[in-house]
Amino acid sequence: MFYGALLLTGANLALRLASMSFQVYLSGRIGAAGVGLLQLILSVKLLSFTLGSAGARTCALYLSAEALGRRRSLRPALRGCGWYCLLFSLPTAAGLWVLTPRIAGGWIGDAAGEAALRAFALFLPVTCLNGVMTGLYTAAGRLRTLVTVEFLEQGCAMGATFALLARQGAGESAGACLSVALGSSLAAALSLGVLWALRREGPPLGREDRTPWRRVFALALPVGLADDLRAGVNTVENLIIPRRLALYAGTVNAMADYGVLHGMVFPVLMFPAAILGALADLLVAEFSRCASHPGQVRVRYLARQGLRVAWLFGLAAGGVLFAFARPLGELLYHSRAAGACIRLYAPLVPLLYLDGVVDAMCKGLGQQSANARYNLLTNLLDVVLLWLLLPRYGMGGYYFSFAATHLINFALSFRRLSRSVELGPLGPLFRGAGREDFRWLRGLVGK
Repeated sequence: MFYGALLLTGANLALRLASMSFQVYLSGRIGAAGVGLLQLILSVKLLSFTLGSAGARTCALYLSAEALGRRRSLRPALRGCGWYCLLFSLPTAAGLWVLTPRIAGGWIGDAAGEAALRAFALFLPVTCLNGVMTGLYTAAGRLRTLVTVEFLEQGCAMGATFALLARQGAGESAGACLSVALGSSLAAALSLGVLWALRREGPPLGREDRTPWRRVFALALPVGLADDLRAGVNTVENLIIPRRLALYAGTVNAMADYGVLHGMVFPVLMFPAAILGALADLLVAEFSRCASHPGQVRVRYLARQGLRVAWLFGLAAGGVLFAFARPLGELLYHSRAAGACIRLYAPLVPLLYLDGVVDAMCKGLGQQSANARYNLLTNLLDVVLLWLLLPRYGMGGYYFSFAATHLINFALSFRRLSRSVELGPLGPLFRGAGREDFRWLRGLVGK
């Protein structure tokens, strides 16, 4: 797990760096308002991807890890998850294509995003199947192949987008959004083709079972339904932010403010999380393997170590971001507003990172339903708070809603994890190997 996490960490950091650099380039080309429009389009695209996938990636990862733990073939899981994914992605793509004018003009409020949404609809089944293949490769431990293909996909996406942007004029938001949509979609198609061509190297030899249709639907449907509800609420949340923020008396350009926060600040805050993202993916597969054998000794040990790493890393990352917030804002975006927002949200970084690792552990332990309920509850609460607070308090109301809902979500998820593996209230953070590492923290708590 250590070497696998190390490999995925390096790859994720490189990919995140390339993605953030591209985001910086886009912000300088189309401005904060254009970045805000792109973020709204990507939010709708994410909702479509979630509806089309319907939990297929998580199901593929779980079934593949389980098959590996029992030394059986991966082909039945791949076949079942692939057809299941097509069953939902094709109707979703057709619906997005038909509803594109209404979504762009009515929901987003700008018809400039219509062409980009149609491009995403055209390639939606391919993108969903690509997610299934990445889940299978992650569970099979074929990390080097997966990392290589991810680099190829990112390079293809950026190259195609740059080539298309070269034909667009500066400040053309519609052309820039369409270029991003076409570039990422073509890259997803290339990634799927490469992963499909290399698929026969991964499945182990052994007895091949029938396609587990009942297990596929039993595992994927609850996850997919929960993900759909959460993605739907999250999309509603993103769409109402500029509209409700425009009602605040101190707002000059609501779309620009939204673009600064979601298109500039959050990518910087979550950039170090690429390290923990690799750990989280491996923990899902490892916890699934351990769940097929009796005993919780290894599960408890991995939970404590994972939470300990996430907590300490989050503290370090949040401190660095807080200290260098203003230089980062000036260096990356030439914006004092971006630097001020980075400093404002930096103290929440430890909570965000720890919550991501806790969610991954709960998925690996089969607690997807409970975890999804918590996410849906906090997202609904977030929508209500944003609807009420944004017109009255502006971005201050957004900050309060963001901090409160993420704190509630973490508390509920951590409580579920503690009960599942019998950790105790704060055991994972203060117990385990290396007591000397926590002497300073114990002294602080004692004072």
